[in-house]
Amino acid sequence: MSGAWNVLIIGAGAIGCLVGSKLALSGQRVTLAGRASFVEQVRARGMQLSDETGTHTVRNVRPTAGVLEAFIRSETAFDLAILTVKSYDTAAAAEELRQALADTGAPPPALLSIQNGVGNEEILAQAIAAPVLAGSITTPVSVEGPGIIRVDKPRYGLGLAAWRPPGPSALFDDVCALMQMAGFAVTPFADAPAMKWTKLLMNMLGNATCAILDEPPEVVFADSRMVDVEIAAWREALAVMRAAGVAAIDLDKYPFAKLAPLIRYAPAALIRPVLKGQIGGARGGKMPSLHIDLHGNKGRSEVSWLNGAVVAKGEEMGVPVPVNGVLAATVLDLVDDPAARSGWKGNHDRLWQAVRSAQGK
Repeated sequence: MSGAWNVLIIGAGAIGCLVGSKLALSGQRVTLAGRASFVEQVRARGMQLSDETGTHTVRNVRPTAGVLEAFIRSETAFDLAILTVKSYDTAAAAEELRQALADTGAPPPALLSIQNGVGNEEILAQAIAAPVLAGSITTPVSVEGPGIIRVDKPRYGLGLAAWRPPGPSALFDDVCALMQMAGFAVTPFADAPAMKWTKLLMNMLGNATCAILDEPPEVVFADSRMVDVEIAAWREALAVMRAAGVAAIDLDKYPFAKLAPLIRYAPAALIRPVLKGQIGGARGGKMPSLHIDLHGNKGRSEVSWLNGAVVAKGEEMGVPVPVNGVLAATVLDLVDDPAARSGWKGNHDRLWQAVRSAQGK
């Protein structure tokens, strides 16, 4: 595609603001649909992106308080809609997009999901009759305020794969080129499910346990029992993937294609110190996303798209997934019953016994 793209981004969180800022800085027309507080702040002072090159103020992003407003205010049809909302908001965002298309008579744009977890692309494909692409981003980003983000590490890895229709296409090549022009290190993948499930392996590690125990990774991973829980959850996910015919792949700098056999079959005593150093040490006191949503009282959780997705696929494939079942069910119980959280805080013994019991040990 020649000329500037007209891009709609749905979701003004860390990833939405990162992608929107990078696209706008590369000269694309960007509309970013977020909350009213985001719209007010960005209209007043623009967006701010801080990375290894300094702080950039981005003023050529059009903020809107909803998808319908975005379509009404756009002079031309959107070429691409990028969804960066939390997975529990995907269905509502897809319906809002579907309704906006119906109300305005605008042609549907191609859809790109840059979201964590498994299942978002299926929701989009069912809701909107348009090409669907899958994205997997590995850039660590922090939000410092509405429209204000900081890139924690100068790495802009972005995996892209065609979801519907699968396989090569001119559109897919154009989207890859667009994101490369915006400054992302794009890796195209032929197998979208493999990319999404491999990213799930990355996202689930240390996520549910930190949320349940209300502790940072450096504390959780100091306990060998909790590390063994993580190893067992990973092994269940890999068994489910194998049964479903989905292979782990190398994603960005993470060599999961090579690690998967080691994770599945190597003694836990060999894996444990690696995870303690790489997760407990590298992440330190930074709380993962499931903890932020649970203890921020969002009332919802992406665990259903992470450990819960392993459970759902395991049931479908006839693969036992007791550890992921405990993790997913416990997080969801704590979402519904905030008063119960104190009984789990720091209670490694309780989580260990719950997992052991589910495993029949």
